[in-house]
Amino acid sequence: MSYVDCFVAAVPNDNKEKYIEHAEVSALVFKEHGALEIVENWGDDVPQGEVTSLPLAVKAQDNETVIFSWVVWPSKEARDAGWSAIMEDPRMSAENNPMPFDGKRLIYGGFNTILTA
Repeated sequence: MSYVDCFVAAVPNDNKEKYIEHAEVSALVFKEHGALEIVENWGDDVPQGEVTSLPLAVKAQDNETVIFSWVVWPSKEARDAGWSAIMEDPRMSAENNPMPFDGKRLIYGGFNTILTA
């Protein structure tokens, strides 16, 4: 089965267009290095919890929106090789494609797919 990376972050509302530009460049690079699909989502109905929630997890401020993204890979091996190449790709450097959000509050992880319906 496939392998999926997911990402959750808080992006300043004023940086929405910059985020889209960043995501477009990133998607191109990820696809060139083996990703099958990249999905980017801008928060719309993301409730603030009292104990746990996506906004709390990324310490979202009032002027920020939570994004949720995922990348589908054919396998963990393809993902590992892809990530290695992505980290070396100059298009992904901070100078060429800066993150328009606080990367210290980015949550990410890799997951084995156990069901696709």
